[in-house]
Amino acid sequence: MQKSAASDEAREFGALFPAVYLRFHRRDGKQRELPGASRAVLQHLTLTGPLSIGEMAKHLSRAQSVVSEIVEHLERDGLLERMRDPKDRRRTLVWLSERALALLEREREVLSTELLTRAMTRMKPAARLALLSGMHALLAAHRVDSHRKKKT
Repeated sequence: MQKSAASDEAREFGALFPAVYLRFHRRDGKQRELPGASRAVLQHLTLTGPLSIGEMAKHLSRAQSVVSEIVEHLERDGLLERMRDPKDRRRTLVWLSERALALLEREREVLSTELLTRAMTRMKPAARLALLSGMHALLAAHRVDSHRKKKT
């Protein structure tokens, strides 16, 4: 494909994207149920895996008493669970509950699955596959481009 055609199509995609976002973004306001410190603990655990309260305090650069209080609150809300360290039964680790994992997954959603589903049911299967294939191809092309830039 010629660069000018790709450039024209990139501009068209760029012009369409805001309309797609405005039509399909989540309208529930992503109700923030948690204070920032609590959210930080949950998100940190998704990256590290189970940790002790002391390890969490060190990672988050917070006093152990502060982290302990946050953990207790999150545990009462059913978002964290304590478990014995399988490598050292004397240690207690803190990990995300199923409810916390679902909450964090929901917060990462930018577009409304419900609105997208309603629109996509009106599309022909081939059009849905083409849309998804194109999105995957666009992301893959960017990854290749980003990888090349890192090498230079």
